[in-house]
Amino acid sequence: MITRSFLTALSALAVAGSANAYTTDKHTIITPKVMIITMFGGEAKPWLDEEKFTRSISLPGLNPEYPNMSCTNNDVCMVTTAMGYANAATTLTAVAFNSRLDLSHTYFIIAGVGGVEPKYGTLGSAHWARYVIDGGLLHRIDTRQTPKTWQHGVFELGSDAPGKKPQWHAGTEVYHLNEALVNQAYTISKSVKLFDTPQAQKERSTFKANSIAASKPRVSICDTLSSDTFWAGSKIAQAMQKHAALLTQGKAKICTTQMEDNASLTALKRASQANRLDFDRVLVLRTASNFDQETPESTPLTTLTQSKAGYKPATVNAYRVAHAVSYAISHHWSDWKDGIKQQVK
Repeated sequence: MITRSFLTALSALAVAGSANAYTTDKHTIITPKVMIITMFGGEAKPWLDEEKFTRSISLPGLNPEYPNMSCTNNDVCMVTTAMGYANAATTLTAVAFNSRLDLSHTYFIIAGVGGVEPKYGTLGSAHWARYVIDGGLLHRIDTRQTPKTWQHGVFELGSDAPGKKPQWHAGTEVYHLNEALVNQAYTISKSVKLFDTPQAQKERSTFKANSIAASKPRVSICDTLSSDTFWAGSKIAQAMQKHAALLTQGKAKICTTQMEDNASLTALKRASQANRLDFDRVLVLRTASNFDQETPESTPLTTLTQSKAGYKPATVNAYRVAHAVSYAISHHWSDWKDGIKQQVK
């Protein structure tokens, strides 16, 4: 995850004035084919720069910093939630239950940046999630006060030690997305040319040669972990990998970390249960703006506060990869309008 102060400074510059040039009639029913969800202005900027948005629609309940939904003539729309669980959940609830929107056949693509596990990705890499795991619904004790036999202070709700299964649940800890749709998105986007920079290449070079972290960015299918807490470091990362594995019987492999997706998916899931949209049409893409832990030449603190080399590749590649899928959907609607059926196992 990239630093809050850096992102906040960019957000206001990215969106101001870009989508406000066009408006639409307040009584028109809008039927998006694709809804792009970005979390801050830096993620929205490539879309505003590259997409031909012709309509700007003010929707009640959106974040005051990002009050409008932008749409193209091909029915690709975009909203920006602002960062964190509260902003994501409230914004998408407002979108999902707005009576002007017919979302019954809409595909939702969350397209944002995040931290990356160097075993599975590198700066600028792009990862479509199958599993989205909540990294905040846990017990935690400071490691200075844990029993000496514990490797970390993270353990499941209702349990009494790391490695034990949770005894009670909130119900939003795990979202398993439509794998047939995820596979389709990967197939469409896997050959997209990813943007790169010398600065990102330099930071990658600190890792062992020929490792994934030292290699060029690529597109993959790999899972994501959400938390309002912006953490960094290999010790926490290892604990979160074990947490994700425990909740999914070993099926989830955490590649990326971010601050919104379980909240976003909860809002969309509730709307789906209210017959406002189809949850099987939801995709989550996260691109790597930074490593989620120390590199061979950094500490967790310097990784968290000073590593910005991946930001530009991540924001550009979030657009490029998600755009490939949104273009396929919007320009070949007859192939998509009836949905992509879940795989039967």
